[in-house]
Amino acid sequence: MKKILCLLLLLFCGNLPSFADETKEVKEFFNSYVSAANNYDMNYFNYYSDNAKIVRIVEKPDGTTQAVNIPLERYKSEAKKSSKLAKIKKYKNKYLNIKISKHGTDYKISADRMPSTSDYKIPAEFIIGKDINGDWKIKEEALNTRVQLFLNRS
Repeated sequence: MKKILCLLLLLFCGNLPSFADETKEVKEFFNSYVSAANNYDMNYFNYYSDNAKIVRIVEKPDGTTQAVNIPLERYKSEAKKSSKLAKIKKYKNKYLNIKISKHGTDYKISADRMPSTSDYKIPAEFIIGKDINGDWKIKEEALNTRVQLFLNRS
C-alpha cells in the first residue's frame, strides 16, 4: 500500500513543474499582449485565435448588466478606428489581482481591469490556450465596461 501511495505521489508531483511552467508561459503571453495593446501595436490582434469570442459585459446605470457578443472582425475594425483617439488620450488598461487557473486544456485569467481614464476597477476574464501550431492564443475575452455605446451596436 505504501508503494502505491508513493507511486501516486510521484506521478502527481511530477506534473507540478509542467503546470508551473505553462502557468509562467501564460503569464508571459498575457503580459506581452497587454504591452502590445497599451502601445497601440496593431499586431496585438495576432494574440487572438481566428475564432476568438469577444464579449463586453455592459454595466448599466441601474446596476444590471448585459452581455454583448462582438464578432472578431468587427472588434478589430472598431479597435483600429478608435486607436488614434485612444493614443491621444494615452488610454491604457492596467490589470490587477491577476489569477491564473486551469480551464480544461486551457487557462483562465481573471483580473481587475483599471482603465487609465477611470478611477474604478472592473472584472476581466480571458481564456488562453494553444492553437494547432502550439502557439498561445486568446480564445475568449470577457471584459466588463461602463461604456453604454456597446448596447447600441449589438
